Amino acid sequence: MARRQDTSFTVEGDRVVGHLHLPDGSSGPHPAVVVGGPMTSVKEQVTGVYAAALADRGYAALSIDHRHYGQSEGQPRQYENFHHKIADLRAALDHLAGRPEVDGERLGAVGVCLGTGYIVWAAIGHDRVKAVGGVAGYYRDVTAMRAADPEGFNAKVEQGIAARRHYEATGETLMIPAAATTGDAAMTLPDTFDYYATARAGVPNYTNAFAVMSREHFLPFDVQPAARQLTVPMLMVHAEKALSPAWARKFYDTLEVSKAIHWLESANQVDFYDRPHLVEPAADLLAGHLGRCL
Repeated sequence: MARRQDTSFTVEGDRVVGHLHLPDGSSGPHPAVVVGGPMTSVKEQVTGVYAAALADRGYAALSIDHRHYGQSEGQPRQYENFHHKIADLRAALDHLAGRPEVDGERLGAVGVCLGTGYIVWAAIGHDRVKAVGGVAGYYRDVTAMRAADPEGFNAKVEQGIAARRHYEATGETLMIPAAATTGDAAMTLPDTFDYYATARAGVPNYTNAFAVMSREHFLPFDVQPAARQLTVPMLMVHAEKALSPAWARKFYDTLEVSKAIHWLESANQVDFYDRPHLVEPAADLLAGHLGRCL
C-alpha cells in the first residue's frame, strides 16, 4: 500500500498544501508525477485517488489544493482562474523535483477532467516533464463553444467581469454552487451533482461553491490549442459517455507527438473519478505509459 506525506510550497506568496503519495517499501528516489484535477476539486478527491493508485504502481505522486481552495491560501476563495492553476502545477513540478524521495530527472504529469487541460498547458515549455497522461479529459474547444451560443457565452464572461469588479470594490465574493441541478451553478449535469453534492466527494476540505468572478477566466480557457504545442508523449484515456468525446478525438488528432488513446466503458464522466472498475485500468494504462517514457 502507498504511504502519504503532507507537503507544501509557495506560489506568489501563497502557501499551497499537498499530499505526496509514495510507494511503500522503498525510500526511492522514485519516478514521479503531479496530478491535476477537476474544477473546484481538492486533493482528497479525484487527484488523491489517482495519486494513491499511481503510488501503488511505483510512482511518487503529488496531489494539491490549488490556491483559493481547500487548505491552500489565496483570495478570493473558490476562484477558478486557469492562470493560477497552471502556475500552481508548474510550481508543484519544481517542488516535486526537489524532494529527496523523487528522481527529478523522471517526472511526468497526469490530469483528470479539466485537470488534463491544466496539466497539458503546465507541461508545455517545462523542461522537467517527460510524459503526460489525461483521463476523461475535458478538452475545451472555445471556438466551438462561442459559435454554438455566442450571446450566452459572452453574457457569462461579462457576468464574471462584473463579479470581479464587485469584489475589487467591496471585498465581497459573489458565489453560486459548484454543482447543482437547479438554478445557476458551475456544473449542472446530474452525474456531477451526484458526485460533488453527496458523500462521494463529501470530504471536510471541500466546499460546493464557485466564485462567479471565475467565469471571466473559466469560460475562455481553451485546451485545444495546446495539442500543437505539446512536445512530450501523451496517453489519453476516455469513454464515449465521458465529457465531449468528439473534442477528445479532435485533440488527439491534432497532437504531433508520440501518442495513444484508449477507450473504456463508462456510464458517465464522474465514474472515472472514484469507481475502481475505471480507476484501476486507467491507472494501469498511465503507469505503463510513464514506465515507457520516464
